[in-house]
Amino acid sequence: MKQLIFTIISILTFSQFASAQSSIETLLTEIENNNTTLLALRKMVDAEKMGNKTGIQLQNPEVEFHYLWGDPSAIGNRTDISVQQSFDFPSAYAYRNQIADMKNEQAELEYKKQKMDIFLQVRLICAELTYQNALRAEYQKRQENASQIAKSVETKLNAGEANILDQNKAKVTLLNTEAELRHIEIQRQTLLQQLATLNGGNEVSFKETTFQTVPIDNDFEQWATQAVVNNPVLAWLEQEIAISDKNTQLQKAQSLPKLNAGYMSEKVVGEHFQGVSVGVSIPLFENKNTVKYAQLKNEAAQQRETDAKLRFYNEMKTLHTKAIAIQQNITQFREQLSLQNDLELLRKALDKGSISLTEYLFELTVYYDSLEKLLDMEKELSITRAQLLIYS
Repeated sequence: MKQLIFTIISILTFSQFASAQSSIETLLTEIENNNTTLLALRKMVDAEKMGNKTGIQLQNPEVEFHYLWGDPSAIGNRTDISVQQSFDFPSAYAYRNQIADMKNEQAELEYKKQKMDIFLQVRLICAELTYQNALRAEYQKRQENASQIAKSVETKLNAGEANILDQNKAKVTLLNTEAELRHIEIQRQTLLQQLATLNGGNEVSFKETTFQTVPIDNDFEQWATQAVVNNPVLAWLEQEIAISDKNTQLQKAQSLPKLNAGYMSEKVVGEHFQGVSVGVSIPLFENKNTVKYAQLKNEAAQQRETDAKLRFYNEMKTLHTKAIAIQQNITQFREQLSLQNDLELLRKALDKGSISLTEYLFELTVYYDSLEKLLDMEKELSITRAQLLIYS
C-alpha cells in the first residue's frame, strides 16, 4: 500500500514538474519573440554584421583626366588620361574576410549572451512568482481555516464555553491571515507586471505553484565541461583570440609592398602615347610597430580568456555546492515535516476541548512556519538552479 502511495505521489510530482517546465519554456519562447530589447539587439547585430563586411574589398580605382591648353597656341592642346588601381598583398584580402566572418560570429554570441541574461531574469521572476503562488494557495487554506475557527469560537462564546479573549485571538488570527493574503496578491501582480514588461507589454499568465524537483547531478566536472562550451562569453573570448591571431597575420601581410597598376594615355598635336603603368609602395614608416601591437593584443586576449574561465569555473562550483547542500536540506526537512502534518487531528482536539485555543494556535503557527521555511528553501534552490543551469 505504501509503495502504491509513493508511486502515485511520484507520478503527480513529475506531472507537476513537467507542467511547470512546459509553462516556463512556452513563456520563454513568447518573450523571445516579443521582448523589445532582443528585437532591437537583433537589428543592431544584423547591422553590425553588414558593417563587418564593409571596407574589406579592393580600394576604389582612381581615374584622372587632364586637358591642357598650349601656349603659344601653335603647339596645340594636350590631353592626358590615367586609370590606376592599387592592390594590397593578396593574402591580406583573405585575412580581412576571415576576420569579418569571426566578428559576425562574435555579434551572434553577443546576442546569445543578452538572450541568456533575459531568460535568466525570467526564470528568477518565475521562481519568485511560483513562491508567491504557493503562498497564496496556502494562505487561502489558512484563511478558510481561520474563518471556521472564528465562527466556532463565536458559537462557543454564545454558549458560554469560550471567553472574550479566545474570540479576540481568533479574530486577530483571521485579520492577520487576510492582510497577508492581500500583501501576497500585491507581490504577485508586481511580478506579473515585470514579466509583461519583458514580454513586450503583453499580459502574462503564470499560475504554477510547484518548484522543480528533478535532483541536480553530483558530478560537477562533467557538467562544467559542457557549460564552458555553451557559455557565449567564453566563446566570444575564444573568437577574440582567433581574431587577434588573424589580425597579426593581416598586419604582416600589410607590411609587404603594395602594388598598383593602370593605363595611361597622352595626346598632343600629331602624337599619341598610351600604355600601362606599374608601381610599388614600400612600407618603410607607415606600418611601424603594427605587427608587434597585434601580437601584444593577442597575448592580452589569451590572458583574459584564462581569467574568465577560472572565474566562471569557481562561480559555478560555488553555485553547485550550494545547490547540492540546499537540495539535501530540503529532503531532510520535508521528511521531518511530514511527521507533523496532521492538522486534522489537531483541529479535532480543539473541537473536543482536549487543547485550548492558545495551544491550537501555537501548534498551528509552528507548522505554518515550518511550511514557509520549506517554501523558502525550495525558492532558494530554484534560484540557484536557474543561475547554475543557464549554460546547460
